Amino acid sequence: MRRILLALFVPFVLAIAALPALAQERTDLQPLPAVPPPPPEMAPFDESLEPEVTIKKREGDTIEEHRINGKLFKIKVTPAHGVPYTLIDRNGDGNFSQTTMGSADVSVPQWVIGTF
Repeated sequence: MRRILLALFVPFVLAIAALPALAQERTDLQPLPAVPPPPPEMAPFDESLEPEVTIKKREGDTIEEHRINGKLFKIKVTPAHGVPYTLIDRNGDGNFSQTTMGSADVSVPQWVIGTF
């Protein structure tokens, strides 16, 4: 029992003995650098770049129309029963195609393995 108390007491005494050495004033300290100037003001938010989203419900389906400057560029369809899909006007000519992963030349399979 004495050995355990001695093993706990010795580090405590050594730590207390080291406190005066840690409390000495340091002379190698440098002053803090000057405070940097604040960053420049951010540009005001441009409302015309934010898409306008119109949500319509037809026969249980939900259709979201996304427009920028009044021009329709994306349609997202969420059927009442089924998987949602997105149609995008890639060239701006009014022809919508279903989105695929990758480029327009490569069609990557998008199978649903499981849902929760």
